[in-house]
Amino acid sequence: MLRSMFSAISGLRAHQTKMDTVANNIANVNTVGFKTQNTVFETTLTQVLRSGKGPDDTEGGTNPAQVGLGVKLAAITTDFGQGKTQNTGRALDFMIQGDGFFVTKTGGQQLFTRAGSFTFDGAGKLITADGNRVQGWMSDADGTIDTGGTLEDLQVQYGAALPPKATTAVTMSRNVLIDPAAAAGANVKVAKATVYNQAGVEQRLNLTWTQQSVDNTNGNSQWTLSIANEDGTTPPAPVTADVLFTAGGTPTFSNLSAGAATTGNTLTVPGWGSPTGAVFDFAQVTAQAAGTAIAAVDQNGYTAGSLSSFSLSEDGTMTGVYTNNERRAIGKLAMATFDNPSGLINMGNTSYAVGDNSGVALIGAAGTGSLGTLSSGALEMSNVDLSEEFTGLIIAQRGFQANSRVISASDELLQDLVNLKR
Repeated sequence: MLRSMFSAISGLRAHQTKMDTVANNIANVNTVGFKTQNTVFETTLTQVLRSGKGPDDTEGGTNPAQVGLGVKLAAITTDFGQGKTQNTGRALDFMIQGDGFFVTKTGGQQLFTRAGSFTFDGAGKLITADGNRVQGWMSDADGTIDTGGTLEDLQVQYGAALPPKATTAVTMSRNVLIDPAAAAGANVKVAKATVYNQAGVEQRLNLTWTQQSVDNTNGNSQWTLSIANEDGTTPPAPVTADVLFTAGGTPTFSNLSAGAATTGNTLTVPGWGSPTGAVFDFAQVTAQAAGTAIAAVDQNGYTAGSLSSFSLSEDGTMTGVYTNNERRAIGKLAMATFDNPSGLINMGNTSYAVGDNSGVALIGAAGTGSLGTLSSGALEMSNVDLSEEFTGLIIAQRGFQANSRVISASDELLQDLVNLKR
């Protein structure tokens, strides 16, 4: 009887732990990034009342007689399955789709979380709701991010200045429209381009194409090109060149004005954009009788600006949007994965720390290796299944009741034993 009472006591303890776990799951049904926990039981020591015996030539074998001594908690496991998506529309809410954790830091300790509801502190650093600093990699002055570098606090400073950049390259595209019947100098086409000097001052240019001749037999055409300020009077002096288009082909330049240079389909124009001039790329330009007129489709300079907002891409890159309409990478969120996430130590506040059996944190960018991707404007909700938890609640309750009945029955047996003396 004493064995049965102690076995029942271990059952009470085990089912109380299960009840505590279920209650915690239900309490966190709406906690962002929360992961369900489950209890696993196993038997304790077993007392052998009679050993087993193997068969021999005269008798068959017998099995051992064993009495179990109760139950104990084997483990509390964590289900890291994906939680449902809650769309918030908030720019600082990030959700992980797939495996991985956000990396944070507090008091010199590195922590990991799936809860991506972030905000800024007074220094512009990205932090969690409880003040942990979100880790990642900041970009250099050119917007380049080294994901192999040391992790640092991510910081976004609204109003941060972006210095002007002088134009070094302009890409032209489409067609210089031919008029096969026009006399020399009669067919004039003007394309416009905008570049920026070192101070970020906008320079508006006219690229004036004057048709000189057309070979209607093979489709070749000869032009002169003049590049000058839009008003035609402001220095620098215009740049001129002769241009030959072969049938359906791209242009070649000759008879350049002083200071200009050509390589292949490019024309370097001095005095415009950067101190060394702007390189106009005409590799996408042809001369045709019909089509879309030639235009500047890209240039790499800009005026000064300041950071007004930012967006997040699936790989965790935070792209700043500036008042001059430029977009530049300002940082990238770091993510971590583990060989055994269930071995992490729950530190509270929906954060985990590296445990003895979790393995080391494998740091990388979202979308690389086994790491999931990121979504902005959404949060990962708790993965608690209420129907399953309520079932677990009933199981824990009935298990506790049954073990309490064993204690009551054992007590009655002991009472009967005492009553034998009467």
